Amino acid sequence: MGHAGAAAAAVRYLRSSGGAPAAQPVEALPRPELRCVADDERAPVDQGQFRHVLGHFATGVTVITAPAAVGEPGPAGFACQSFSALSLDPPLVVFMVGRTSTTWPRIARAGVFCVNVLGAHQGELCRGFAVSGRDKFAGVPYDASPVSGSPRLTGAAAWIDCTIHAVHTGGDHLIVVGRVDALGAEDPDGAPLLFHRGRFL
Repeated sequence: MGHAGAAAAAVRYLRSSGGAPAAQPVEALPRPELRCVADDERAPVDQGQFRHVLGHFATGVTVITAPAAVGEPGPAGFACQSFSALSLDPPLVVFMVGRTSTTWPRIARAGVFCVNVLGAHQGELCRGFAVSGRDKFAGVPYDASPVSGSPRLTGAAAWIDCTIHAVHTGGDHLIVVGRVDALGAEDPDGAPLLFHRGRFL
């Protein structure tokens, strides 16, 4: 699938009609064979060097969660560093997820998500959500966020409840834009969990 075709398949705008948004599932992209540099080309930047240099940029840490869609065994979630505010009017946020992620299609089918901003004491919780092939919610206390019903993790510093607004391709990742429907800060004075040069701060 070419870049234009992938973009056309990825971008989905969801409708809302007053009051609570009526979330519609976003069609997940097929798992692509990713190759941005041809076999006879040299990559412009070594991937190891890219990771090393970009690792000097400290980021906050979140867990993106979504309720179980129809036919799913339970809620979905993954640890995410690539999260940011995008727009104040309308209120939009954005996160990036690998196009080969097995969790993303489940979030796409739900059409909604909650960003759980982790506090400094939640490093182990983050590690649990960074591992695939297991029940990430086992033993993890949470309640339902008020609009989407996505898991709101107990003890998170803040939460942002969203409807998927648009999805764009960005190399080997997807850029997921969320429209903010509700949000809150449970521990406004608490220290954040930060990730820098391969470790939590």
